[in-house]
Amino acid sequence: MNHMKNKVRLNVCGTDYYIASEDDESYIRSIGDEVDARMNEMMAGSDRVSTTMAAVLCALSYADECKKAQAASAGLRSQIKAYIEDSERSRVEAEEAKREIERLRRELQGVRLHLAELDDR
Repeated sequence: MNHMKNKVRLNVCGTDYYIASEDDESYIRSIGDEVDARMNEMMAGSDRVSTTMAAVLCALSYADECKKAQAASAGLRSQIKAYIEDSERSRVEAEEAKREIERLRRELQGVRLHLAELDDR
C-alpha cells in the first residue's frame, strides 16, 4: 500500500474540496466524480432539492448500499465457510473410504489365498 498522502482537488456541485488520502489519485477522482454526478442528478430531478439535501440523500444512499454490501459479504463468508466444512467432511470420508477399500483388498486377498489352499488339497 502506498503510505504517501495524495492531495487531490475535487469539485462536487460547484464547490472545491481538497482531499488528502493514501489512495491513488485516479481512485479519489472517480469517487468524487461519482458523488458529483449523483448529487447533480438528484438536484436536477427537483428544484426543491438543495445541495445540502442532495448531499444527505447521497449519503443515505451510500450508507444503504454499504449496509447491503456488508450483509451480502457476511452471507458469502458464511457460505464459503459452509463449503470449506463440506469439503473437509468429504476429504475425511474419502480417506475413510480409501482405508476401507484397502482393508477389503487385504481381506479379499486372504480369501483368495484360502480358496487356493482348499483347491490344492
